[in-house]
Amino acid sequence: MEAGPATDTNRKIIHVDMDAFFASVEQRDNPDLRGKPVAVGGGSERGVVAAASYEARRYGVRSAMSSHLAKRKCPHLIFVKPRFDVYKYVSGQIRDIFAEYTPLFEPLSLDEAYLDVTENLKGMRSATRIAQEIKQKIKQTTLLTASAGVSYNKFLAKLASDYRKPDGLFVIKPGEGEAFVADLPVEQFHGVGRVTAEKMHQLGIQTGLDLRGKTEEFLRKYFGKAGGHYYKISRGQDDRPVEPDRIRKSVGSENTFERDLETLAEMQLGLAPLIDDVWKWCERTRIFGRTVTVKIKLNDFQSLTRSRSALIPIREYSVMEQVAYDLLEENFPTPRPVRLLGVSVSNLEDTQPYEGKQLTINF
Repeated sequence: MEAGPATDTNRKIIHVDMDAFFASVEQRDNPDLRGKPVAVGGGSERGVVAAASYEARRYGVRSAMSSHLAKRKCPHLIFVKPRFDVYKYVSGQIRDIFAEYTPLFEPLSLDEAYLDVTENLKGMRSATRIAQEIKQKIKQTTLLTASAGVSYNKFLAKLASDYRKPDGLFVIKPGEGEAFVADLPVEQFHGVGRVTAEKMHQLGIQTGLDLRGKTEEFLRKYFGKAGGHYYKISRGQDDRPVEPDRIRKSVGSENTFERDLETLAEMQLGLAPLIDDVWKWCERTRIFGRTVTVKIKLNDFQSLTRSRSALIPIREYSVMEQVAYDLLEENFPTPRPVRLLGVSVSNLEDTQPYEGKQLTINF
């Protein structure tokens, strides 16, 4: 890819995605798991798969799948409890490698990130060569493999990283994006979920070429603001910058219970540790939010959510706790027993502890 100003097709963007990250870490650290179908998550009937090794994926096991279904698809599936402290440590090692090349990297999660290497700390002209070096250093440092996509925008770089997994490297050069997108099924587009894909199919949109055949007015009519984004990506266009200082939009904690909860007292007990988890994150990062949301999933998988917002960030545990319990009570009695509870805080603001008189929080 040629050097040039960081505009349009002259940008050099890399998307790095670790291969089956959680499961690969477990296989690395436990030789007995290597070459076997592994699922990270709860193995109980009410558990959920957080990640699956490639051996498990061959049987159709996927993340977010219920453990019960995963076992049906792969009876000899091995479940391993997640070790998030280890995953965070390895993620830190990988980010240190990114920082050797550019300060412009945007982590999306523990196992993937965008990098803008248009101008980089090594003075290298080839983004492809940078991606190769990063993959090699990740392998040397962590003994894990990563896949990388190289292109001139974030959307295409993400598509490219998925193209030759695992341990892949694929480049979509300037001038190739529109043709590459044309043949792809819309469900393979990053940002097009199952529900949106089904709606597109109903409108006769199966591929990127079909999507490109619709006017922006048509797409906005059926998909709102997202329609403008779909119009651009069907043409291989994406002007979003890599945002290294992007603050997450929300933080939350949830739990699927071993047995259904039926009484308010049971639900309050189930909610308490989730409130604690969220508050500890807020205290540790000094990032507080204005909106508290409680999520309730019934045993028929119907979801109920309630939210309440304050005028200023909530800096007191007792306030967040009370709001969460109030939101829970507003949903009680629930139409059916409860299998999952969750608490999240959004509208986050990076702030310092407030000193002085406490303000009254009005909802």
